Amino acid sequence: MYICVQTCLLLLLLHTLTLAVIATRERRNVLFIMADDLRPSLGCYGDTVAKTPNIDQLASKSQVFLNAYAQQAVCGPSRTSMLTSRRPDTTRLYDFNSYWRVHAGNYTTLPQYFKSSGYFTMSVGKVFHPGIASNYTDDYPYSWSVPPYHPASFKFEKEKMCKGEDGKLHANLLCAVNVTEQPGGILPDMESAGEAVRLLKSRTNSDRPFFLAVGFHKPHIPFRIPQEYLSLYPIDQMTLAPNPNVPKLLPPVAYNPWVDVRLRDDVQKLNISFPYGPIPKDFQLRIRQHYYAAVSYMDAQVGQLLSALDELGLADSTMVVFASDHGWSLGEHGEWAKYSNFDVSTRVPLMFYVPGVTAARGWLEGSTFPFVDVFCQSELNFKNDKVIRNVVELVDLFPTISYMAGLRAPKPCPDVSFQVELCTEGNNLAYTFRHRERRKDEEAVSFSQYPRPADTPQLDSDLPHLEDIKVMGYSLRSWDYRYTLWLGFNPKTFQVNVSDVHAGELYMLADDPGQNNNIYDEFDHSVMRKMINQPYIVSMQMRMKLQLLYLTAGMKSRRKA
Repeated sequence: MYICVQTCLLLLLLHTLTLAVIATRERRNVLFIMADDLRPSLGCYGDTVAKTPNIDQLASKSQVFLNAYAQQAVCGPSRTSMLTSRRPDTTRLYDFNSYWRVHAGNYTTLPQYFKSSGYFTMSVGKVFHPGIASNYTDDYPYSWSVPPYHPASFKFEKEKMCKGEDGKLHANLLCAVNVTEQPGGILPDMESAGEAVRLLKSRTNSDRPFFLAVGFHKPHIPFRIPQEYLSLYPIDQMTLAPNPNVPKLLPPVAYNPWVDVRLRDDVQKLNISFPYGPIPKDFQLRIRQHYYAAVSYMDAQVGQLLSALDELGLADSTMVVFASDHGWSLGEHGEWAKYSNFDVSTRVPLMFYVPGVTAARGWLEGSTFPFVDVFCQSELNFKNDKVIRNVVELVDLFPTISYMAGLRAPKPCPDVSFQVELCTEGNNLAYTFRHRERRKDEEAVSFSQYPRPADTPQLDSDLPHLEDIKVMGYSLRSWDYRYTLWLGFNPKTFQVNVSDVHAGELYMLADDPGQNNNIYDEFDHSVMRKMINQPYIVSMQMRMKLQLLYLTAGMKSRRKA
């Protein structure tokens, strides 16, 4: 009798453990939310100006990566890199003018991998970059089970929709509007949120897991947003960037002359000299006000989507990932927009809500994502308990999302992977969900890059066509340093000439978090000869890691002396 009871208890225990293991690897739905041009100007990232209660609430139930970086600070290349888990040198997309499946390799995308694994995959808004870069179809039917949805009102974003002081309509940068006066009485991100909610409702009675990607257009310019969001940021309470001047030792090739901002009607009226002429301070304040207002407007759309997920009973079975394609300069270093290798352009928000892992399931604690109205509840405070400070990259998303959703993560790519359809050039970050981060990882680094047509700022410096690229800026970001090399580049062969060094940047982040003091020229550059003598098969990333070790070792010995 006693042995029988013991056996029953043992079998029950084994059954319970088996269910626990299955639960941790169950196939979860995925809601992948992507913002456009969003730097970590969010309350949950410590920005005291930002009013973003819905994303902050998501962060409070998520694991938040505080130092995540894009692989190129412009929409098309970054999104293609993120969704294929391949770096720009592998996708061979540095502008908007090629489709990776034709131009580089037939790489499997993140949604395509889920689709091939039995998921119903859907796309709303800006996920892939539209146009040539995604074959004019957002990579349908490879990546999606149904044709992607784009809001009809987006066609007005490039038209003259902004009422000026003269009462006429202009194509302005600053474009706060009365929504009721807009065509259809709606804006693109509102349409996208509504369509995403409709798609969620359509999946509530299905046994087939879903992958829904929702790309919001804001805070991308123009800042065509509901005018009421400006009231959250009174202009007399806005401040300039803490480092608004072009650094004296910044190589000219590194400077982003923000041409897309200059082309807007209201900015052209300012008659700003090219390339360094500063924007008048009062207009700088208004740009910053409108950017933050656009972020709060986008936050409200995220809130509508998350509250619908909750109300439909899907929050307990759906992983939510929130990210951006890259950042955006708000006057730092005298720059605006993206198009550079600085942190303000490459650093992005990244968070994962995994039910039962990063937060208790809703049935244990009530509502998971109640909508927060920023105009009524802006003082709510949310706490982030699960944060990762070590450096990660957007190429890490594909393997991490796959694994945390219950699929196998793709295997690491070989050194040359143009013929390999499914692999990852990123890291599976699943281990960070199991173990609390205890120390900084000096080996963790991110790599970004940016092309230039010349050594000095040109009208096409921000977005040169492939055939015009002459210089490629490769940038390594570690916990302690940002190290950038500007090297000669051949666009016909896609080869970088490691012996053709045009300029360099090195910033010590402990003393210089704003990356204002370039100390690259303080060092003996014989290290370059060491780099040149390395075998050609050594990757650019490994070369730069070895260089940085060499440089910083000398820095440490110099400090000791």
